[in-house]
Amino acid sequence: QVQLVESGGGLVQPGGSLSFSCAASGCIFSINSMAWYRQGSGKQRDFFAATTSAGGTTYADFEKCRFTFSRDNTKSAVYLQMNNLKPEDTAIYYCNYNDRTAGNYWGKGTLVFVSS
Repeated sequence: QVQLVESGGGLVQPGGSLSFSCAASGCIFSINSMAWYRQGSGKQRDFFAATTSAGGTTYADFEKCRFTFSRDNTKSAVYLQMNNLKPEDTAIYYCNYNDRTAGNYWGKGTLVFVSS
């Protein structure tokens, strides 16, 4: 079993910034990937960004310059920094963990609400 604990998110005005973190614990395999997904109201859950324990990072096709995705293998944690937020960034952001031994796990999600 793998547990994911997310923190961050909240209400922010357009143009503001938010940061998130997600820490994995439990039976973690040394080779794994951790990712962020987001799901807007009435929309499907979309891939956002992912990084492997080897250091490779993959981003979805969006305005990557507004977001910074990082990882700390010593803490089995990933971080997401979002800047210049827009109302269309309003969504629930989910952390995901995957490895070939433990399987696929989701965090509970954290809400980001961008509004003036």
